[in-house]
Amino acid sequence: MKHGVLALFCAAGLAMTGPGRCAGVTHEMLSFDDLAGWAEDDHEAALAAFVKTCAILRDPDWKALCALAKTGPDARRFFELLFRPVMVSDGSPALFTGYFEPELRGSLRKTTRYRYPIYARPPELTDGEPWLTRREIEESRVLEGRGLEIAWVEDPVDIFFLQIQGSGRIRLPDGKTIRIGYAGSNGRNYRSIGQELIRRGIYSEHQVSAQVIRNWVRRNPEAGRELLHTNPSFVFFRRIKGLGGGEGPIGAMNRPVTAGRSIAVDPRFVPLGAPVWIEKEGTEPMHRLMIAQDTGSAIKGAQRADIFFGTGPKAGKRAGKVRDGGRMIMLLPIEHAFALVPLGEAG
Repeated sequence: MKHGVLALFCAAGLAMTGPGRCAGVTHEMLSFDDLAGWAEDDHEAALAAFVKTCAILRDPDWKALCALAKTGPDARRFFELLFRPVMVSDGSPALFTGYFEPELRGSLRKTTRYRYPIYARPPELTDGEPWLTRREIEESRVLEGRGLEIAWVEDPVDIFFLQIQGSGRIRLPDGKTIRIGYAGSNGRNYRSIGQELIRRGIYSEHQVSAQVIRNWVRRNPEAGRELLHTNPSFVFFRRIKGLGGGEGPIGAMNRPVTAGRSIAVDPRFVPLGAPVWIEKEGTEPMHRLMIAQDTGSAIKGAQRADIFFGTGPKAGKRAGKVRDGGRMIMLLPIEHAFALVPLGEAG
């Protein structure tokens, strides 16, 4: 068994129950004929996204596949000959959501219009250890006056949603743009304010979207501030330089993600860098080969993925409408796949 693969599936409290097994987690080997719409997909686009991050993977099997991918093979044959589809489940239904790279108007200095700061990571923050909650950070003003401000924007609600997305662009008064990316969090678990509105009976599940939440918070400033505080998670940023204007934001693999081809996953179940076939239901069905190149504090579970839709308001509208079921199947190198699903158990 590949120890690195096993560690992914048995991490964070998933107890082992035998060789290559973790409690509550199942693996099913599929064939490419089982993937609805596989033949019609643009495999070349998926291969291009795969090549962006495959060189980072340390496992020798992945490195060999990456070297071959860079020679420009027939993309569909590359995936079909060298990978096997494996569906992993932890018992929870599949859930697809969307994310995007916001573009906000702002300034590098505080003005009467731009007065809400986007903060860099404070030096006392320690990865993996909980720090102050969102409410405590904002009410104590512990970050103010320390030179941690990257930029200022005009709406605190935009900052809240920027933190959920984890990256963004700030368009300055002179028309120039700066890019910012995730630099860490306060170590608190993310809590959905959309679900909180549903719990309070203010909206039903089918009514909630990012824009609905924004509008409600802006109409109810005091209650809105309290609502935002129900999410204790707080994200810090860093300024990103050297990215082209047409490139996506930096993902968890420290490379740009690709609109329509990159997803955020739970790396306990899906190896970062792996191809993942998704069959998303809903009003905008999507059957497509994606690459797992990002993570997120709200992305938890074996059948959980966040689809990157691109940059700007149009991408934001598409992403904000996605909350769909379906299924996702990762593609693993053949040896890795049969380590998880022995030959006698494969379908």
